[in-house]
Amino acid sequence: MRCPKCTSIEDKVIDSRISKEGNTIRRRRECLECGHRFTTTETLVLDGTIVIKRDGRREEFDREKLVHSVRAACHKRPVDIEQITMLVEDVVDAIEARFENEIPSQAIGEGVMQRLRSVDQVAYVRYASVYKEFRDVSEFMSEIGSPGKNKK
Repeated sequence: MRCPKCTSIEDKVIDSRISKEGNTIRRRRECLECGHRFTTTETLVLDGTIVIKRDGRREEFDREKLVHSVRAACHKRPVDIEQITMLVEDVVDAIEARFENEIPSQAIGEGVMQRLRSVDQVAYVRYASVYKEFRDVSEFMSEIGSPGKNKK
């Protein structure tokens, strides 16, 4: 792993911790050149998993793309990166349990929306507005008032 401070590739692992779910490992490292300490995360890669898009296109599953979309929905909301990471892990675990090598994009989107709904209502509506491609305000308002929402 390249040191973010001096770019040396010589380091040693000081500490390793496995996530509760068991599919990521957090490693604390120390650069042998400059002594800088930094953290890395190792994640299981789903090789060969294909996402089937609404229009029938197929593309390789990209966890980072999923993380980016959830982060965008949570932008300037009181949702920290750990919550986002856990949400994505939950979605990935759920779709891995349901599907083999091909995953409908709807399963991913619905999984994210279901979990975002309980994490942050605004982030949920942001994500839903892109995912469901609302065409006008009435569709947006219908989603906000749909059954299953936590009303306050």
